[in-house]
Amino acid sequence: MIYLALAALAVGLALPIAILGAGLGQGRAIAAGLEGMARQPELAGNIQIAMLIGLAFIELLVLLAFVIALQLMNRLPEITAQQAVEMAKSAAQAAGM
Repeated sequence: MIYLALAALAVGLALPIAILGAGLGQGRAIAAGLEGMARQPELAGNIQIAMLIGLAFIELLVLLAFVIALQLMNRLPEITAQQAVEMAKSAAQAAGM
């Protein structure tokens, strides 16, 4: 039963954490790229290409997290609301509540 709870938690948190991290990473990468272009305009083309490659890798990690979350979600069993309530009651009884 604890496996199901941890798997559901992983599915629920994997994608938001990946998106948050990717958004922060992409923002920092773009800021650094623009700062580099402002300091050395003659290298703007090279900086832009390197920045786009880096952004593609960051986005790839988000897509990978999405695929892993989908795979985890497919492994969760389908339960009804009544079954979920019964499982919660039995867990509370086992914990001595």
